[in-house]
Parts: sequence; structure tokens; C-alpha cells
Amino acid sequence: MTAPVDSRLLSLVSEITESRAEDVPVLLLRLRDLVKDVAPGSPELRKLKEDLYDYDLIQYCVLVLKQDYSRVRGSWSTAADVADTLSTCCLGLDPRDDAEEFYSKLLPTAVLHLLVLGRRIQARFMRSIRDGERGELFCSFRIVMDSLCRLFTGHLQLTHTVLQQEHLLQLLMTDDVETGTVVMSVLQSLLRADRALLSQVPDDFLLPILDELVYKLSASTNPVTGSAATRSLLQVMESRPDIVQTTGARYKGLRSLLSKQWTGKGFGQELGRLLDLLQASSYQREEMQRLHSAARTIQAVWRGFQTRKRFRRLPKAVTSLQRSFRAKKEQEMLEMKKRKEVEDLRQRLQLQRLRAMREFREKQLTLLEIVHAAQMDKHFKEVQEKSVLEMQRRWRGYKARKDFHQQKLLLKQYKAAVTIQRAALRFLRKRRRLRDALSPWKKTQDLHDERRSELQRAIDCHLQLHPAKERTQEQSQELHLQAQEKLGQYLLRWKHEQDAEQRREALLAQINTDINMLMGAPSLREATEKDLDTFTSRSVPVALKAKQCHGTMLKRSRWPWWKKLSDEFIQEKDLLLNDNLDLDHGIMFIAGTKISDPSASSFP
Repeated sequence: MTAPVDSRLLSLVSEITESRAEDVPVLLLRLRDLVKDVAPGSPELRKLKEDLYDYDLIQYCVLVLKQDYSRVRGSWSTAADVADTLSTCCLGLDPRDDAEEFYSKLLPTAVLHLLVLGRRIQARFMRSIRDGERGELFCSFRIVMDSLCRLFTGHLQLTHTVLQQEHLLQLLMTDDVETGTVVMSVLQSLLRADRALLSQVPDDFLLPILDELVYKLSASTNPVTGSAATRSLLQVMESRPDIVQTTGARYKGLRSLLSKQWTGKGFGQELGRLLDLLQASSYQREEMQRLHSAARTIQAVWRGFQTRKRFRRLPKAVTSLQRSFRAKKEQEMLEMKKRKEVEDLRQRLQLQRLRAMREFREKQLTLLEIVHAAQMDKHFKEVQEKSVLEMQRRWRGYKARKDFHQQKLLLKQYKAAVTIQRAALRFLRKRRRLRDALSPWKKTQDLHDERRSELQRAIDCHLQLHPAKERTQEQSQELHLQAQEKLGQYLLRWKHEQDAEQRREALLAQINTDINMLMGAPSLREATEKDLDTFTSRSVPVALKAKQCHGTMLKRSRWPWWKKLSDEFIQEKDLLLNDNLDLDHGIMFIAGTKISDPSASSFP
């Protein structure tokens, strides 16, 4: 069952219907008393507001805001009260039947009329010269702005509409301190109500507001205006971080102006935060400009280098093109000559084959003339047997050569497999010896618990009789440096020994060459001046040894890779490493440590 409509509401509707247009605003003020008499948040209040909307009283309040209140009782104070009544009635209202018209038409129209009403009151306030009238107009202006804030706070979809209204910018573009401060507080309320508002607003609507805020900071000296403009500008930058870079680039002297003009005026915290944001954007912009300038310089230098390089290579390119063209022509001539030679050879072979065939036929005819007719069968049989024997001989040769090549390939594969296996076993044996040499303890067989306990007791007794000296971190570092120095000396000494060994081998090779030359030298009676030069010049033995080594190197370079894994290619360093792997232990005893638990020992 639907609840009855309030009788006071019905009587108010009848009075408004029968009253003059000048008396309607005063009658609409009674709506505020009706709303205040109902408990906030109750279903009765929601029902009352829906009835107000159904009886078109809220729509009438929106229309009433447009008229001139100079001839209305209460003047602009009545207009401010009507605005307050409208915002109070719209707050929390959600009509069920006609929601689309309410949200898309009525509320945007109410916002527009409130802004227009605020502009009218602001204009009269700035023209007024009497203190009493100015105070009343400022109070009315504040009520209208508060009503606007209450309206878009209750309906957040209106924040986008309010910020894009040109009347808001007109209200902000005033030289009056009091009304300008109120409008900037409205802007701050907009940003607080919807954090994502600025990300949805185009720059065409946001930049004029920024221009006006920066103008107030630069043109005004009033601390109230400076504080409100600073807070508004700071809130805009914090709500949309990408606008910081735009602000720094659009207003290049803003940071120095703020630091010189507004420092020490009572709002240092907000001013400091704003200066930090501007300084960060200025640094980023300068760094980006520096990087762009550096990039342009690098690009210019690189393009110039490439152009000069192309110009320098142009004659070479022409020469190379001519050379390649001539080489191509020569290659074509050689190929043509080669084809001609092949064709001539083919024709000569064909001619020789025809000549051989003719000679064979002539020979057969001669034999047929010589051989008796009774011996013809025997002759043909002998010819066939010779032909068969020749074919068998050639086939057996071909088969034997083929089998030999296959066996040679298999033998080569077998040798390769043996060489690779031998190298792999040698490598594994070397790695096993290295792992055994570097293992903490030598592996022992059949080490029982009694033997382990006996060894542990022996170790404990030795440590008690000969306590180890504990070393500090500095002493350990010094000992490590000494070990590194001795290791370096050993490696240097080993390098000198390698050089000495190489010199000894060279001397031995020279002595062997001299011995071979002396053994094959002629006697003194038969010696000539050429032989004397051979024995007195030191370059001949060296050249012979070098020629021999070079031939050996060329021979080995043509070997397959697996053949280089044989024993004769073992490096001297590997032999040296194999000789040094025979170590008794491979652990380091750390002074001041002791193994107290036998089960925790490192014995296997």
C-alpha cells in the first residue's frame, strides 16, 4: 500500500500554483523546513523527496534560479536559500520512474543555473560599495558555492560537467580575493571528490584553469589568494602527474617566481611540495633536452662520417665495378674456351672411336680372308672366350678395387674409433686422478667404527699436545697473499724453465743437424769452397730444421681431427699436470678447529 502524501506538501503546491512569480521563491523556501522535519536517512525522507520530484517542485526550483531576484523579497539571499534548498532536496534522491531524465537533464541544468547564479552574485558583489550589502552578497555567494559542492559530492557524475563548464572558469577569472578564494575551494572540492577526474578531462578545458591559477600566483600579492592558488595547483599536479611536465614547459619561470614571491607567507608546506614537483619536472626536462641535443649531435656526426666515407669509397667502388666486370668477361671467355675444348675433345674421341671401329672391322675382314672356312667356328669360339676372359678380368679388378676401398674405409673408421677411445680413456683417467688428488681424504677400505674411534682419539691427543694457533682475519689474508706470491714465483720460474728447455731442444736439433752434415761431408781433399760455406754458415742447419718442421706441420694439418687425439699430441702442460697430481692429501687444515663428534668426521 502506497503511503499518503504529506498534507503540507499538497497545500504548498496549491499555494505556488495560485501565487505570482515574485512570491514563488519565498514559498519554495518552505521545502527546506519540510525536509528538516523528517529524520535523516529514513524511508520517510526518501518518500518525501520522491514526492517533491513527482509534483515537479524540484524542477520548479531549478527554473526559479534563472529569474532576477532584485525585485524578490529577500533579494539574493532568497536566491541563495533556494539554491541550498535545491541541493538539499536533490541529495540522496534516486527517482525510480524517470531516472534518465533526472540524471541526464535535470542535474546538469541545476549545475548550470547554480553557476550562472554565482556569476550574478559575484558581479553585484564586485560592484557594491556598501559594507553591509557586500557582506550579505558574499554570504549568499558562499551558500551558492556550498550548494554546488554538496550537489556534485552527492552525485559524482556531475564533477566532469562542472569542470567543463565555461562559467566555472569565468568565476575563477576575477580579481576579487574573497570570491576567488571560494571558487578555488570549489575546484579543490571537485578534485577531492573524484581523483580520476583530471584524467577524463581534455587539455583544452584544463589548461585555461592552469593559466588562471598561475596568473593569480604571479599577479597577486595577497597571501590568501596565494595560499588557495598554491593548494589548487598542487592538487591538480598530484591528481594528474603527467601535467607536471606540461606545467614546467608551459610556465618556465614559475619555480623561481614562487620561491622569490611566496616564501615565508605562511603556507610553506604546500609551497615546498609544489616547488619539489616543479624542480623534478625541470630537471627531467633539462635532462631530456640534453639527451635530445646529444642524440642530434651524434646523428649529425654519424651522417657526416657516412657521407664522407661514401665519397672516399666511390672511386674504389667504380674501380671494383670495372674489375668485376672485366673478371666476369674473362670468366665467360674462359668458360667458352673450355666448352670449345670439351667439344673438340669429344669430336676427336668420337673420331678415334670410329677409326678404331673401322680398323677392327678391316682386321676382321682380313682374318676372314686368311682363315679357312672350316676353321671359322673355332676362330669365333676363341674370340668369344677371349672376350669373356677380358670381361671377367675387368670385373674382378673393379670388384677387388671396390672391396679394397671399403676395407680401407672400415680400417680408417676402426683406427679413428681406437684413437678416440684411447683419448677419452686418457682424459677420464686424468680427471679421475685430479678428483682423487683434490678430494678431502684418501679413500680407505674397510674402515670400521673401532678404527674410526681410534683415529679420532689420536687426533684429539695430537691437538691437546700441539694446540693450533688461531689466526685472525688479517693474518689469514696475509698468509693468502704470501701463498699467491709464491704461486706467481713458481709459475714465472716454470715459464723460464720452459724457455730454457726450448733453447736446449733447439741446440740439440742444431747439433744433430751438424752431426748429420759432418757424417755426410766429403774428405778434405775433395772439399770445395761451396762445402766450406755450407759448414761455416749457421743459416743452413736452421733452414733444414725449419724445412723439416714445416713439412711435418703441413703433413699433420692435413690429418683428420680424430688422428690428432693420439699420444704424440699430448701437451707438455698436461704432462706437467699429471706429474703434479700425485699428492698425499688435498685438504687445508684450519687452525683452531677440532672435530669433536666421530660421526661427523670426513672419513668414509
